[in-house]
Amino acid sequence: MIIVMRPDVTDAQLDHVRERVEAAGMRTHTSRGQQRVIVGCIGDDALLEDVPLLSLPGVESVTPVLKPYKLAAREFAAERTIVQIGDASDTVVGGAELTVIAGPCAVEGESMLRQTAHRVRAAGARMLRGGAFKPRTSPYAFRGLGEHALELLADVRAETGLPVVTEVMDTRQVDLVAGYADVLQVGARNMQNFSLLSELGRLQRPVLLKRGLSATVRELLMAAEYVMEQGNRDVILCERGIRTFETSTRNTLDIGAIPVLKAETHLPVIVDPSHAAGRSELVAPLAFAAVAAGADGLMVEVHPRPEDALSDGDQSLDPDAFDGLMDRLAAFAVAAGRTQAVRASGGAAQTAAA
Repeated sequence: MIIVMRPDVTDAQLDHVRERVEAAGMRTHTSRGQQRVIVGCIGDDALLEDVPLLSLPGVESVTPVLKPYKLAAREFAAERTIVQIGDASDTVVGGAELTVIAGPCAVEGESMLRQTAHRVRAAGARMLRGGAFKPRTSPYAFRGLGEHALELLADVRAETGLPVVTEVMDTRQVDLVAGYADVLQVGARNMQNFSLLSELGRLQRPVLLKRGLSATVRELLMAAEYVMEQGNRDVILCERGIRTFETSTRNTLDIGAIPVLKAETHLPVIVDPSHAAGRSELVAPLAFAAVAAGADGLMVEVHPRPEDALSDGDQSLDPDAFDGLMDRLAAFAVAAGRTQAVRASGGAAQTAAA
């Protein structure tokens, strides 16, 4: 249930409403926008049947939330969520600027990571991705450098200023990865690892949640609810393609999921065209389509030498190809009403206005 307060509500009136709701046995979550304050009621709505909410001073309307996800529901927030990345960074996800995350699938060493980071930063990327722990189909494939990779990511962040996004696979890794990363990623295979989601919920650190291989939009939002229910409201949703009967791409990018999610939730939505495509030549077209459909950002795999990559080389762009994608992406960002950090001739990224 959500309670919409009047524009002139006082702090005392707001506190009184929250006290009445909590006294009935429910929890409350307050969302403040520029025009409205919304009080979300979490729990069994039947507990409020005998509470005269509409008669309480400051209350404008009361609306039940019939969806199984409450905290993630669009109605539950006064405005769309904008996720701040890092304490000292000016990077956000969900704002006016299209946020691009780029880097290698896996951290393979210091030289390749540093080279990639500088190139993607110059092209306009706002965050650096790189896997330290890699979930691989085969146990004999390269599965990452572990903590050493985290140390390298932190070193390169200090050098470039790019916040770091990396995956956490297990509850036992949460504190370790959180000690290095600005954003903790939950991969598609772990989207319904509820113990991991709950553990990440206790942290005040942004979580990038990827849609599972065969997950519905509702299941993705319910997974986000696990994180948010523990107190962490900084969740970024990622559409990365789902498994279908089609074999011409690695996965099938669900473009329709982007506007559906934008209608269903206040959380920001980004797209990973690399994992959807599985082929480098398809990454740019899928990225353009995602931005046109309303995505708040992109996550793109970039490797200095894709032919030598230890993981996902077929879908990785080399730095020159990433430059080209970013140059062409600007027109789609403008058409979607967004700004974009574009490549500057001097090497540093600048922001182009829509």
